[in-house]
Amino acid sequence: MSKQPKTDNTCCRKTSVGGQALIEGIMMMGPRGAAMSVRLPNGEIETEEMPVKHLRDRFKPAGWPMIRGLVNFVESLSFGFKCMEKSAEKAGIDDDTDPEKMSKLDRWLSDHFGPKMMAVVSGIALVLGFALAFLLFMYLPSLLVDLLNKAVGGVLDAVRPLLEGIVRMLIFIAYMFIVSKMPDIHRVFMYHGAEHKTIFCYEHGLDLTVENVRKQGRFHPRCGTNFIFVILIISILVSSLVATLFPALRDQRLIWMAVKLLILPVVVGIGYEFIRYAGRHDNAFVKILSAPGLWMQRISTQEPTDDIIEVGIASLKAVITDNPEDDTIV
Repeated sequence: MSKQPKTDNTCCRKTSVGGQALIEGIMMMGPRGAAMSVRLPNGEIETEEMPVKHLRDRFKPAGWPMIRGLVNFVESLSFGFKCMEKSAEKAGIDDDTDPEKMSKLDRWLSDHFGPKMMAVVSGIALVLGFALAFLLFMYLPSLLVDLLNKAVGGVLDAVRPLLEGIVRMLIFIAYMFIVSKMPDIHRVFMYHGAEHKTIFCYEHGLDLTVENVRKQGRFHPRCGTNFIFVILIISILVSSLVATLFPALRDQRLIWMAVKLLILPVVVGIGYEFIRYAGRHDNAFVKILSAPGLWMQRISTQEPTDDIIEVGIASLKAVITDNPEDDTIV
């Protein structure tokens, strides 16, 4: 008797397989390493193995608890950015090099940097992205809460870290909702949905077919969106503890933001350990902390079309072995 596809978001088998949505593609990591599949302009799917180097393989302390969280976070950002950039090239996003169609800035960069132009543009975009993230998620929440606290006569001092965390969450939700309305980002979110559905199909032990994948849920507990919300929740707890122990630090906004930047590695470390724990357990504690991220996936993932699902299947098949137990988490 053939297996029937399951439609819930529970996993029959917990695995280490994960991935990332790209421009017209998906990157997957599994027991065989990493690979990315991209839908080319001619309609074909191209799959490429991506070499992954981990600092923990060369430097043992990088794999220690609490330290490995920050190391893995930085490595994931770097590797994900590299895959995103390469997928854009494969999908033909960066093919427009006609001098007549280039802006003055693009032409100036091309004249001065030549073949290195894309690397320069990517570097500038990365710096601007970090600057925007700092303004939106660090400076703006602190500014808004300070203004509100002054307006009510300083009665919010004791709960300022909590309020800042809530404002930060609201800004993040609003930001994600707004960018999800952009056609290009919406399509990336469809690939994100295909990534989750494909992994669910694999974890349910079903054949990787479009029909089986289509019937899976798209809200996965090991999604990076969950990690972001866990980080936000833990940052509220840690910053509240620091503010209670050292109340004078809250009085100067710039000093307080510097303190939050300094404790960020600790927050990331705790968050990573929780995600590892959540990957092995399914208790009430895990469900409570994971709930906001799962809810947020209603925005960050969208239902994929069959052609997008095909890309997810191709990328997953490239990183798994014939033995399903090779990547089972116990």
